[in-house]
Amino acid sequence: MPPSPSAFRAIFWGGFLCGIFDITQACLAWGIQFHTPPSRIFQSVASGLIGRSAFQGGIKTVLLGGVLHFLIAFVWATVYYIASRKMPVLLARPVICGLLYGELVWLVMNCVVIPLSAIHGWPPQWNTAAIITGPIGHLFLVGLPIALAVRRYGDTEEGKNQLAAN
Repeated sequence: MPPSPSAFRAIFWGGFLCGIFDITQACLAWGIQFHTPPSRIFQSVASGLIGRSAFQGGIKTVLLGGVLHFLIAFVWATVYYIASRKMPVLLARPVICGLLYGELVWLVMNCVVIPLSAIHGWPPQWNTAAIITGPIGHLFLVGLPIALAVRRYGDTEEGKNQLAAN
């Protein structure tokens, strides 16, 4: 059965907002603290797939990093949406669940995804920019927009009926 229009809207807006907010705060935090240009932020995302050579890849790896960043954001929004169909509390309490989800995303990305990536980044860096973009930023700029978008666009009659049936 194909996804409903409400599922598409919930995942699209959750992933889009998460992606925009997360990359914006990363560019700002790393730019302010280390004068890192936005292109380098995007290349750091691409380096997870292709390794350190991403930093010499020019515009191609900047674009690859952007695509990967938003792909990851949409995957996390999809996971939340699917979980919300099985766990009604995710729709009933989107603020607290979104904040907790943001921390879960940060933990999985830093403790599983990045260590398994081509850059094998472990342990996480601990500096002001990393703390702002990590455990603090993910609360409000990753988990919360996903949860609120899923609540807003995914909590339709169809979704309520699906939740009641489970």
